Amino acid sequence: MANRLKMAVADSIYTLLERGYSHRWIARTLKIDRATVRRYADLARQGSNPAGAPPGSPPEQIPFSSNPATAPPGSLSVPGPVQPSACEPYRAVILAKLEQGLTAQRIWQDLATDGFTAKYHSVRRYVQKLNRASLLPFRRMECAPGAEAQVDFGQGAPVVEPDGRRRRPHAFRIILSHSRKAYSEVVWRQTTEDFIRALENAFWHLGGVPRTLVIDNLKAAVSRADWYDPDLNPKIRDFCRHYGTVILPTKPRTPRHKGKVEGGVKYVQSNALKGKTFESLAAENHYLLEWERTVADTRIHGTTQKQVKKCFEEVERPALLPLPAMRFPSFQEGQRIVSRDGHVEMAKAYYSVPPEYLGRTLWVRLESRLVRIFDDRMRQVTEHVRAEPGRFSTHPQHISSRKISGVERGSAWMLNKVSLIGPQSARWGEAMLAHRGIEGVRVLQGLMSMTHRHPAASIEKACEIAHSHGAYRLRDVRTVIDRQAGKQDEFAFAEEHEIIRSLSEYQALVHSAFQENL
Repeated sequence: MANRLKMAVADSIYTLLERGYSHRWIARTLKIDRATVRRYADLARQGSNPAGAPPGSPPEQIPFSSNPATAPPGSLSVPGPVQPSACEPYRAVILAKLEQGLTAQRIWQDLATDGFTAKYHSVRRYVQKLNRASLLPFRRMECAPGAEAQVDFGQGAPVVEPDGRRRRPHAFRIILSHSRKAYSEVVWRQTTEDFIRALENAFWHLGGVPRTLVIDNLKAAVSRADWYDPDLNPKIRDFCRHYGTVILPTKPRTPRHKGKVEGGVKYVQSNALKGKTFESLAAENHYLLEWERTVADTRIHGTTQKQVKKCFEEVERPALLPLPAMRFPSFQEGQRIVSRDGHVEMAKAYYSVPPEYLGRTLWVRLESRLVRIFDDRMRQVTEHVRAEPGRFSTHPQHISSRKISGVERGSAWMLNKVSLIGPQSARWGEAMLAHRGIEGVRVLQGLMSMTHRHPAASIEKACEIAHSHGAYRLRDVRTVIDRQAGKQDEFAFAEEHEIIRSLSEYQALVHSAFQENL
């Protein structure tokens, strides 16, 4: 029972409240706690008399003086009457803005725009006063069997390793909201994989899946906290789809939204683990399973007034969703930025993506045999067979057509492109390839690049001239274009001429020369 004040002090509180003094000033003047003043003010509004005075008896009056120098002995020196708040004329406006969810800062800004001259702190105090006067009790939310489970982490008991090192694991706990049946497990880290495996172990231990899971905004599951539309980790979403359940994160910094498991974690820490140490993580988990079976399940719960085990087996277990045929597949997943070469890295291997994703951030999922790549909306972009570390897996369709060189495409493709310039260019190209071999493919690339600087007619004429001279260097074609050289003239062989003797004379001359030598 709370301590009661002396009647004189209680009557002083009433008198000062009637005169309009603030709770803060009364508490400071009477040297009592402000909460006590507030309590007596609430009782006064309800018509109670906590001081114990007989009904109808007038309160003992204590003299007041606004001048400390003239105050009689035993009196309280107080200032003049307290002025009402400057916000009082705007009470209806402030209440309406509070109903809209506006903050005191925003309300003050709106009032100042309309000519309000008081300071921000005046509005803040007035809003606090209104909020205290309008507090409502929290509403308890009870759940149907199998409808909800609440999940949280706490601190486990120390694990003392063989070398004497002490490590504190994290204690995972899930509680079914209807029967209060629970499962506990300790893990070293609160990663997404650890969280999923602990949830999965709980489902298989309970023999079913609750329809919703209420969790706080732990990083392992919630990428971005938002009471209305939170972003869940993609792996967690896949896990929920696999088991047919839904995760509903609580409002940030509002632990009462999962009050059942908050108390459940404290129960494990105070009853099961307090003062204990274990030699390994497995030993602590084995102990927790036995403790749940022999202690937590057999107790009569203080709220439900039912035995936990009996309520679970008779009422809640049949209402749980059935387990799937197999467990959730294990895989690694992470975000990766597409590099300049159009690949993403995962487990030290490299996988190609379409060129339009260059520089973007994608999700890469590493499974036992496959690598799946998703965009930011978890739509699959492509997949690869898992490669060894240091290897590149590149799909041909992921290479832009502008990044495939003519050498890669081959001589036939390049000759086809050159033929678009004209027939003379095609003849020169064919002859040049026959003359120079495989190195001529790059020469054809150079010939194609000349179309950006010279008209096709000039290239055609240059190729015709170069072919007539048997010149199969690219610089020869460039030189002909620059000089516009003419085609080499072809002369017919002259069989008769005035300065050329006939063949019969040469034949007679050779015959006589042989005769002389004999």
